[in-house]
Amino acid sequence: MTKQVQSEDLPTFNMIPVMDCCVIPLKDIPNRYLVQTTDFFYPSVDDPYKQGQIACANTLSDLYAMGVTGCDNMLMLLGVSLQMNLKQQDSSTIQLIKGFNDTANKAGTYVRGGQTVFNPWTLIGGVATRVCKREEIILPENAKAGDVLILTKPLGIQITTNMKKIMGNKAIWKMLSNKVTKEAVDKAIETGVRSMTRLNLDAAKLMHKYDAHAATDITGFGLMGHSQNLAVCQTEKIGIKIHTLPIIKHTLPFDKLMFYGLTKGKAKETSGGLLISINPNKAQNFIDDLKKTEGYDSWIIGEFVKGERKAQIIKDPKIVEVLYD
Repeated sequence: MTKQVQSEDLPTFNMIPVMDCCVIPLKDIPNRYLVQTTDFFYPSVDDPYKQGQIACANTLSDLYAMGVTGCDNMLMLLGVSLQMNLKQQDSSTIQLIKGFNDTANKAGTYVRGGQTVFNPWTLIGGVATRVCKREEIILPENAKAGDVLILTKPLGIQITTNMKKIMGNKAIWKMLSNKVTKEAVDKAIETGVRSMTRLNLDAAKLMHKYDAHAATDITGFGLMGHSQNLAVCQTEKIGIKIHTLPIIKHTLPFDKLMFYGLTKGKAKETSGGLLISINPNKAQNFIDDLKKTEGYDSWIIGEFVKGERKAQIIKDPKIVEVLYD
């Protein structure tokens, strides 16, 4: 995202538009900040309930990327498709709202309003707001040379959300069918959906427990886009070197044929994981703690190194294939 902080207490970010949320000091209340974000997009899955979950998780993820673990209020943004008949509009809208609301409740917050419009295509998103103290916020500027990078969800969402459409093209599926089965594709799609509907809340809480220095979440700009944003805003003159790519299993054949740029970090992600800068002596404890809490793996995928504020993936990075049981 491209949002700004405006505060004399946070001077280094007055002019750097690479924040996941806006952070605004409340003029009349000492040490209180308004942290706010918004997001919306077209559906990426067929199930409207799951799409509601994804939209809510994706919106909240920007707060979590700033270390903000609470949310005081959410608004829902909903576009009802004019291409649907009345029955379809009613059934899909009810499920979109339910999925969004259930996920907000799971995160410990509530949806108290929003805006609904008619639109040629379905849209779903929201606004997340928190008023908090300065110590609740982890600014993405304090990474140190030697810090490692932890990624909390696998990559490959753009491919999993397009797999069924690709399989519908007989000529393309003929080229893929000797490399991946329909059953394998179904498992990859399920992994993608489960990943997108997962909240990054537990990871955000552990950022405080293990003194994370900086973070962002991996969404529409892909791994490289968000890594570059993270590198640019560091106080120290350091860059990011990525050596490992956790990728949803069975997506690589699709990537090689359709040129998504997955192994180059260019494929788009939705409701992706947090990318966290942390002291290497605390990284494994963070990973073990998140595994114990959620039951999901996370990975050390790179490190901060002295040099230009740039992100890069090394030649021939290690590929870790991930499939949720």
